[in-house]
Amino acid sequence: MNNLSDRLNRLAPSMTLLMSQKSQELKAQGVDVINLSVGEPDFNTPDHIKEAAKKAVDENYTRYSPVPGYPALKNAIVAKLKNENGLDYAPSQILCSNGAKQCVCNAIMTLVNSGDEVIIPAPYWVSYPEMVKLADGTPIIVEAGIEQDFKITAEQLEAAITPKTRALILCTPSNPTGSIYNKEELRAIAEVILKHPRIIVISDEIYEHINYVGKHETICQFPGMKEQTVIVNGVSKAYAMTGWRIGFIAAPEWIVKGCNKLQGQYTSGPCSVSQMAALAAYTGTQEPVETMRQAFERRKDLIVKLAKEIPGLEVNVPQGAFYLFPKCSSFYGKKYGERVINDSMDFAMYLLEIGHVATVGGAAFGSPDCFRMSYATSEDNIIEAMHRIKDCCAKLK
Repeated sequence: MNNLSDRLNRLAPSMTLLMSQKSQELKAQGVDVINLSVGEPDFNTPDHIKEAAKKAVDENYTRYSPVPGYPALKNAIVAKLKNENGLDYAPSQILCSNGAKQCVCNAIMTLVNSGDEVIIPAPYWVSYPEMVKLADGTPIIVEAGIEQDFKITAEQLEAAITPKTRALILCTPSNPTGSIYNKEELRAIAEVILKHPRIIVISDEIYEHINYVGKHETICQFPGMKEQTVIVNGVSKAYAMTGWRIGFIAAPEWIVKGCNKLQGQYTSGPCSVSQMAALAAYTGTQEPVETMRQAFERRKDLIVKLAKEIPGLEVNVPQGAFYLFPKCSSFYGKKYGERVINDSMDFAMYLLEIGHVATVGGAAFGSPDCFRMSYATSEDNIIEAMHRIKDCCAKLK
């Protein structure tokens, strides 16, 4: 008898990984699939970072690393936070983990007790609610539709807070929408949070450098917020280092100590060689970061233009990250042959199986009227994918 734990049975599978897997299966059958489902830069890791990793191997950085990360890497992160964000942290307030995903999960598992509530604005990244469930917490979803650029207001936040509220998860620039909270919007949210000393903001800033509207704004910049915020960041997106698995938190020392205790029991320190590569990323030239950002901006302009030319799609303009999150609910109830489009999952499966374009239905992100496309791919792929999607949409009657 194969009885999985109740804890596992409560979790939903990652829909982004599922759609990526389905596209790979079709590709293996010889189908020409364009994969817009996965949030991964298509660029290679910059050469100077790869060279640092090779050097680390030659210098025998092959043993267990300290649980919170090498001191040199933590010092580099402290310098990055000071120079780029104007924030003062000590190395004891930094912990490095196996990707920003582990950082978010560490923070939730460290802070949330059974029955605690965690406020999650929707659209949200697929793993946030599942991580809260894993910690026996209760996700409280606050919806922000396309008409408000997928961003919750301070008033919505205040209305969602109860005596059980333990945390708010904020992602800016956002996955899946590309929306960015500006300084005044963050200030208003901070004013609400500061009235509730028990609430910790888990601020996911992994897309910090993929920004099309200027300087990155962090909620930590406001007086008092550093004591109530866990910044989550890492090298995956900005430096095209998704497979290296290095993320970090910057947080009050008591939270870092808790995450260190947790991480020490279930993964220990992150990969030694990857840490030396991350050190080179933070201390070396930042020119590749800007080169990639400019490429993403060109692709953003292209995919927005092409999506707006498809009748039935409602499109906002992303300000960061590399996702477009159009509203597709005008197609619900329509048919292609015997196939009926009832929801965003049906729509995404239709695009995959008929148009051979992999996307992700918005229900996975808490927004069932939309679907997500990643434009972290070539301009040629974007043009062809949008041509196929336009054809698919035109076939629905």
